Amino acid sequence: MQKPFDLTKFRTGITKSISGISAGFHDPRDWISTGNHTLDYLISGDFAGGVPLGKVTVFAGESGSGKSFICSGNIVRNAQKQGCQVVLFDSENALDEQWLQALDVETTPDKLLKISVSMIDDVAKAISEFMKDYKANYGDLEYDDMPKLLFVIDSLGMLLTPTDVTQFEKGDMKGDMGRKPKALASLVRNTVNQIAPYPIGIVATNHTYASQDMFDPDDKISGGQGFIYASSIVVAIKKLKLKEDEAGNKVSTVQGIRAACKVMKSRYSKPFEGVQIKIPYETGMDPYSGMVEMLEAKDILTKVGNKLSYVSPVTGEEIKEFRKGWTDEKLQIIIDEWEQNPIAQKEAIEDIDPDELEPTVEEYTDES
Repeated sequence: MQKPFDLTKFRTGITKSISGISAGFHDPRDWISTGNHTLDYLISGDFAGGVPLGKVTVFAGESGSGKSFICSGNIVRNAQKQGCQVVLFDSENALDEQWLQALDVETTPDKLLKISVSMIDDVAKAISEFMKDYKANYGDLEYDDMPKLLFVIDSLGMLLTPTDVTQFEKGDMKGDMGRKPKALASLVRNTVNQIAPYPIGIVATNHTYASQDMFDPDDKISGGQGFIYASSIVVAIKKLKLKEDEAGNKVSTVQGIRAACKVMKSRYSKPFEGVQIKIPYETGMDPYSGMVEMLEAKDILTKVGNKLSYVSPVTGEEIKEFRKGWTDEKLQIIIDEWEQNPIAQKEAIEDIDPDELEPTVEEYTDES
């Protein structure tokens, strides 16, 4: 009788003999909230989701669109609350300790390591050194026993290549546009498989620029397509003015920004869905911003006269409120019931027309 091939034994042997590979599936087990429930759902397919550990996530947007607020602020804070230690690469020299502390980020050395960096190669070397040390100390542990770690790169767009640095030193600034996209793609490709088996995530911000293609008007992400292919989630953010007070009444002065987020790529949900997140200057991000619009687009909240009605799939009870009456507490009821009855709710949300959630041309216009 032929001896059966022991695939399990082969798996153990090959992972030990060849560095840089890992066997098995690496589905995300840990998720870090972005600070907004609707955005969490749109990028991960779950209100309890968000940014996955073990994967690469990119938030790209214009200056002042809220990408650093979401990544270096909200995601870092929520990661720390879940026991993650954070390594923050700052290439813009813009992340001050006082600003981070105002967002409830813990900046003590045992919680956060901030590294000022200017070159792509230096980020790659630093992550490589971290991973060598991590594998040597924790590589043989069970996943749940491994320490959680989050790398945040803010931002990819400001990182330089060695050629950029050499040209600066010589005073001959010709640029190195051809090398930079390749270097960024190489950075992500090399790290994505290194972190896959471990509770380690990478979140990066990047810049966008206006499209010159009349048939494809979406803003383009700088740095080429290479690193986008290797990323699990890519979100584009556009900055709009917020001219509303805390009660939602329109005012003439700018009270903050509306971050118009559009999911360009996600391995866990449908792409091209969007949400506008309100970020008032005085109070910060509203975690429930955009949720009423999403629920209404799918008739989970339905219009009854001049009110919006919700019928619980769990109890059958109806909640009916004016639009402004859908407070955080009432929206949280829907989230809680969503988790109790995920199948029915998922079937409902998956039918959402992305165009119903997209900002209109007028909304994208920067009013004076």
